[in-house]
Amino acid sequence: MAKKRHVIGAIAVTLPILLALSACAPGGSTAGTTTHSTVSKDITSKPVTLNMLDFWQGGESKWVDEAIAGFRKQHPNVTIKRTVQDWGQVMNTLNLRLADANGPDIATVNNGWQSMGTLAQGGRILNLDAYSDLYGWKKSIPATMLRQLEFTSNGKEMGTGSLYATPTARSSLIGLYYNTTVLQSLHIAVPKTLGDLEKACEKIKAAGKVPFAFGSVEKDSATAMLFSVQDLYGSAKNIGDFVYSAGHIPMTKTGITQAATTIKKWADNGWFTPNYQGVAYADALDKFMHGDGAFRFEYTGAIPFTDAQKQTYGYLQLPQVDGSGVVGTGSASGVMSISSKSKNPDVAAAFLNYLTNKQTAQLAVDHGYLPLLHSDLKKPAGNAELATEITGQQSLDANNGYVPYFDWSTPTMLDTMGTQMQLLLAGRATPQQLTEAGQKDYDAFQATRK
Repeated sequence: MAKKRHVIGAIAVTLPILLALSACAPGGSTAGTTTHSTVSKDITSKPVTLNMLDFWQGGESKWVDEAIAGFRKQHPNVTIKRTVQDWGQVMNTLNLRLADANGPDIATVNNGWQSMGTLAQGGRILNLDAYSDLYGWKKSIPATMLRQLEFTSNGKEMGTGSLYATPTARSSLIGLYYNTTVLQSLHIAVPKTLGDLEKACEKIKAAGKVPFAFGSVEKDSATAMLFSVQDLYGSAKNIGDFVYSAGHIPMTKTGITQAATTIKKWADNGWFTPNYQGVAYADALDKFMHGDGAFRFEYTGAIPFTDAQKQTYGYLQLPQVDGSGVVGTGSASGVMSISSKSKNPDVAAAFLNYLTNKQTAQLAVDHGYLPLLHSDLKKPAGNAELATEITGQQSLDANNGYVPYFDWSTPTMLDTMGTQMQLLLAGRATPQQLTEAGQKDYDAFQATRK
């Protein structure tokens, strides 16, 4: 799951190549202004079949099937036929499939330049602003979440313009996991702030135990920690403006320097797994799951807890250090767009709206997944760990505090930050040099866009 999240958010190829692909694809449009001018909630007049392309398999597929069944119960005239492929297949063929008049009516797309921006620019997917007004999505979905799904009609600016997709009622976050057994054995309360966390680490270290289960063999092992700690310092607006290429926010104002400084201090204090430079990601994860480490920054869904462990582990979305609220890296675990060639866009929009509702969010919880958008859900019985994740997710909903994955900002930012974190922890780079390297990466990408 951790790596999957970066597949969804990462940028596989550069923007000029993508725009060229969009321009030469069959049936393409030179301006991504495709809209449906007359919209309606009345979808009961005739039998309709929607073709849907998505990547959800296994347990996730059951969640989708039950959501479809719930929608069909309300609208028995609608049949939804799914085509399910792995993520790579969907992404590699999506542009051409949406150009086909017999292609999918609705499909999962990728947040970011290489999918949604290209499809918007090429007129492959509908501008959903009219449906947003019809269904009140601007009121029901946090603005910081909607911003992840916005592009200008030419596909050149992200995080502004029009809405081209909607989130499903499931989320994916980065935050802090903790082992209650370790904490209770040392009479340490679950921390509520960064200050509490650091005091807990001091006590854990003094007791001869490991505060953070962490290994840095892989280049991007420290990025989950970096981005999560960054969210404690940077404002949602500044981080968003930087990632979405607004261009006027320097990287120094995103909290990244303060985060790198904090993490280096933790390393110097000896709060990481001993000899962490030689510990692989999977080994650090295994150590945490077996009690060798009280805390770990990680992506939700990345730790394969057993049923027993779900009673003894928890999750935190720490508040910002200035007390202004809760900001956290997160997005929907999947987003859906409507093909501009769909003959039934009103029906497709009604289904997209259903995928954001409380019933679908509750289905996610019932299947053991982290929901999105709703605060009055029935918490899972026998899954204390998921209940704490839901609490963290709901704090982001309440604070409108979602920020995009920081590596969405350029095709190479994840690699740049991973490299710089290795250098930082090895004492070969400073937090300021890390920030400068990130700004250089960002400026180079901005130059290609212009």
